[in-house]
Amino acid sequence: MAEKAVTISRDPVSQELCRTAQRGMDTAVRILGDKWTPRLLFALSEGPLRFGQLRSTVGGVNPRTLSARLGMLEAQGILDKVVYQQMPPHTEYSLTRKGHDFLPIIQGMIAWSERHSENAAGATVSASKRRVSATMRHGKKSA
Repeated sequence: MAEKAVTISRDPVSQELCRTAQRGMDTAVRILGDKWTPRLLFALSEGPLRFGQLRSTVGGVNPRTLSARLGMLEAQGILDKVVYQQMPPHTEYSLTRKGHDFLPIIQGMIAWSERHSENAAGATVSASKRRVSATMRHGKKSA
């Protein structure tokens, strides 16, 4: 069964809509496009967390990296940072309205991954099997 070809309209209105969409995607990717930011936003979706709690929840993030990401997200209005002047002092981070607006995107990423993770794993296994089969057909030992 032949796949249906996708055609892209060349009219000026469609091209402008495409450019507008690309600018919007670029903005979101600048914020969500690193390894840690989506994880941080997802961790904060349940409520405010302290620095150490975030570090434990996200797992494996270097403290400098975490501090830099939190500062960037705060500067962009995605996180609120509240410093409690008590003994001992502590800081909590929480999502702003703007931060909460990213959650459907992150949930969509998770849902997509869950739907397609078997396909991706299957493709990797299939590719490995093809390499092993090709190696065996050519009389070479597989590593």
